[in-house]
Amino acid sequence: MLHAALPSPTAPSVSGATSVAGQLLIATPALSGPPFERAVIMVAQHDRNGALGIVINHPLGERPIAGLLQAAGADSSGVKGNVQLYLGGPVDPQAGFVLHSAEYHGDNSLDIDGRVALSNGVQTLRDIGLGKGPRQSLVAFGYAGWAPMQLDNELRQGVWNIIPEDPALVFDDDRAKVWNDAMARYKPN
Repeated sequence: MLHAALPSPTAPSVSGATSVAGQLLIATPALSGPPFERAVIMVAQHDRNGALGIVINHPLGERPIAGLLQAAGADSSGVKGNVQLYLGGPVDPQAGFVLHSAEYHGDNSLDIDGRVALSNGVQTLRDIGLGKGPRQSLVAFGYAGWAPMQLDNELRQGVWNIIPEDPALVFDDDRAKVWNDAMARYKPN
C-alpha cells in the first residue's frame, strides 16, 4: 500500500520554459467536478518526462497508523496515533505518499524545495507513529500525474494558477479553507 516509486531527484530539465516543481497549483473554476475541483496541489516534480504532485486539500478521513502499517505488511509494534489521510490524486490510489517537512530525511525521501519533501516508504509512516518522524506531514494515497508537456499545456490554457509553496498552506491551514486561502495569495501576472 505505501510503496510507490518516487521521481528521480536528478531528473532532466523541464519540458517547458519554467518548472513549477516546489510550487502550488490552484485549480481554477474551469476545472469543475472531480478529481480537481477546488484542488490545491504541491508539485513535487516537473520536467521533460512530465509532472507529479500531491493534492493537499481532499481529506479522506482519519486512520490508525498501526492499521495502515499492518495493511502494508509492515511492523507496527510500538506505533501509536492516527493520521488524516488525503486523496493525493486520481493516479494509482493504492500508492501511499508522505508529504513532509524537509528536516526529516528518510531512505526514500525526495527533497522538493528545501522546506517540503516527499517520501514513499512505510518507514516514514512508522517513524511518525514512533514519534521520531517529520515535524509536519500529510499522508496521501494516489497522486496527480501529467504526461510530458501535459501540465505545460494546461498552464498555457489557464486551468491552473500558481503560487509559491508555503508550509502553512501545505500543513497547517484548515483543509476546508486551503483553496480559498491559496486563491487569496494568487497574484495574476
